[in-house]
Amino acid sequence: MTIDWANFAPWTSLLAGVILGASAGAFALLNGRVAGISGMLSSLVSKAEGKSEKLLFMLGMLLAPLLWQLFQTLPAIEFTAGWELTLIAGVLVGFGTRYGSGCTSGHGICGLSRLSPRSMVAVLSFMATGFITVYVIRHLIGA
Repeated sequence: MTIDWANFAPWTSLLAGVILGASAGAFALLNGRVAGISGMLSSLVSKAEGKSEKLLFMLGMLLAPLLWQLFQTLPAIEFTAGWELTLIAGVLVGFGTRYGSGCTSGHGICGLSRLSPRSMVAVLSFMATGFITVYVIRHLIGA
């Protein structure tokens, strides 16, 4: 493995992590709920309470790259998967977030910070699945 030193950005990554942690913590303090994106998205399409703050949180996530672009150019995005693979991946992620009662943000950021055993199992499960998937696709299939 080699590091792309020209695009290595530890300070911006650290800043993003601090902002993400602060926003998840503020959401929990102000609303008494974790900032799990799949749960927020699910509650926006259902008849759950507190839609306005969840909508604002999600809107902030969508607008953050536009705000960042005022200070620095966004990295180029290269998308090489076809629509079929993207559709399959989306369905699998949707199934996984429902089956695991949350997503990476809910379990990985909010759950682990609360020392939730359920979130620890979920994070270990999806990280192991990701590692295995990358290994199989890159080294066994050769894609």
